Amino acid sequence: MSLIESIVAALGPWSWFVLGLILLGLEILAPGTIFLWFGLSALVVGVVALLFDLPWQIYVALFLALSLISLLIGRRLMIKMASEKGDPGLNQRGSRYIGREFTLTVPLSEGTGNLSIDDTIWRITGPDLPAGTKVRVESIDGARLVVSPAD
Repeated sequence: MSLIESIVAALGPWSWFVLGLILLGLEILAPGTIFLWFGLSALVVGVVALLFDLPWQIYVALFLALSLISLLIGRRLMIKMASEKGDPGLNQRGSRYIGREFTLTVPLSEGTGNLSIDDTIWRITGPDLPAGTKVRVESIDGARLVVSPAD
């Protein structure tokens, strides 16, 4: 009998709790949420093993089934939660300004200029306009904001 077999035999149903805690511990070290579902499945099998005296093959099959089900449901849940949270314009800061109106502090000449928004100075393109003109951000062209006179 190997060392692992003797430990599992000595712990009995508690070996599932040990496995679950090890898998949950691995979750902290590994990226993603893969080990979470396996660890929770092992803990559930541990509870079942304490309540019912079944052959070990049943426990392994239950662990595999619970792991697969919880992994599929958990991934779907995580994708849904990720799509509901976050900032869709995180990597395109200029997209936050589309449709908003600002006042030019310097004139827009030869189709280019600068626009100060909050703590950032943006390069802008649009028709020639004098300082003090209200402009609306229409779109983004690379790292530049495309503006037009506000109505």
